[in-house]
Amino acid sequence: MTPDIADRVRQASGFIFDMDGTIALGDAASGGHRALPGAIELLAAIKARGIPLCVFTNGTAKPPAAYARSLRSAGFDLADGEMMTPSSSAAAWFVKRGIRRVRVLGNAGVAAPLREAGITCIGPAERASEVEAVYTGWFREFTFPDLEAACQSVWDGALVTTASHVPFFATAHGRAIGASFAINAMIAAMTGKRAKVLGKPSRTAFDTAADAMGIARADRGRIVIVGDDPALEMRMARTVGATGIGMTTGIMKPAALATLKPAERPHAIIETLRALHDLI
Repeated sequence: MTPDIADRVRQASGFIFDMDGTIALGDAASGGHRALPGAIELLAAIKARGIPLCVFTNGTAKPPAAYARSLRSAGFDLADGEMMTPSSSAAAWFVKRGIRRVRVLGNAGVAAPLREAGITCIGPAERASEVEAVYTGWFREFTFPDLEAACQSVWDGALVTTASHVPFFATAHGRAIGASFAINAMIAAMTGKRAKVLGKPSRTAFDTAADAMGIARADRGRIVIVGDDPALEMRMARTVGATGIGMTTGIMKPAALATLKPAERPHAIIETLRALHDLI
C-alpha cells in the first residue's frame, strides 16, 4: 500500500465493507457466519473513532436485519441499520421514481426491504397487470412459469432490474453461482432487455450506503470501499471516485491482478484486515 492510499484510509469519511469473502464467510455447520481474521477488531476500531460504516452484501437470500443478526452472532458489533443488501438500494430507487408495483423474482429476503418501503411485491408467477418493474434476486426455486410471467411483464412494458449481475460469490467452500445472473440471462435472451443493476457496483448502491451513513456529497470521495470482488467493490470505487481496497480472502487473487481491467483494479490489495487496523 502506497503512502497516499494509507493516508486515504486514515482520513476516510466512511467505510463500506463487503460481507462474504471480506469480513466473514458463510458457516455451513451453523447456517450463520464466521469472522475472518482481524475483521471484528477493525470494525470496532472504526466505530471507536466515530467514523460511520456499513456492511453491504450483494446477497439477497435474507433481509438486512437477518444478516446483521448473523454477524452479531459471529462477534461483530453491528446494528441492523448498518447492514444493507441490494434490495435496500433497489427500494430507494423504486420509491424515488414512483414505482410501486414490482414483480419480485426472489425469496422473502429479496422482497422484505421493498415491502418495508411500501412497494407492492407481486409473486414470481402471480397473474398481475400494470407491473412497473421486474426485480431479480436470490431465487434458487426459479421455474419456467416464473420466466414466462416475468417475460410477459417485460413485454407489457415493465423495466428489468436486478440485485446483482455477477456469476459467482465467495463461500467457505469456494465460489458459488449467483442466482440472479442466470435468471437475468434467460430474461434477456427472451426479451432482448438487459437488467439494470441496483446493487453493487452501481452508483445507486453507493449513494444509498452513503445516505445511510449520513455522509455529505462533498465528502463521498473520501469513502473507502473494502471488498474481495473486482467486478463489484473495486468497480464501484473506481466508478464513484472512492478508494477501493481489495482483499485476497475471496474472489480476488493476486495472480490475476495483472489481467484486471483498469475499471476493476483495487487502489491497494491486502491479505488481512489487520493491515487496515494498523492504519486506523
